[in-house]
Amino acid sequence: MRPGEDLITEGINDLNEGRETIASLLVSIGSPRLRALGFPIKKQIFKQPEHRLYLLLARTDPDSAHSRYNALIRRLVSFERSAACVT
Repeated sequence: MRPGEDLITEGINDLNEGRETIASLLVSIGSPRLRALGFPIKKQIFKQPEHRLYLLLARTDPDSAHSRYNALIRRLVSFERSAACVT
């Protein structure tokens, strides 16, 4: 299993079921590249996923929302890069 694969798999499942979660918003952000890499993402994604993800993070802990957001984006990019090396 690649680092971050659990989060991306959870996000794909949540997104395909229409659930707005941290994971599904992250997958919405990365959906163009993830689709290009062959991941099964339905065409429907959340609008403004970057903004929605930040707001969701800020609801639980406003003081750490920015750093948590950046960490999630880094995790997504790392996963995409590792997936690109495998395909």
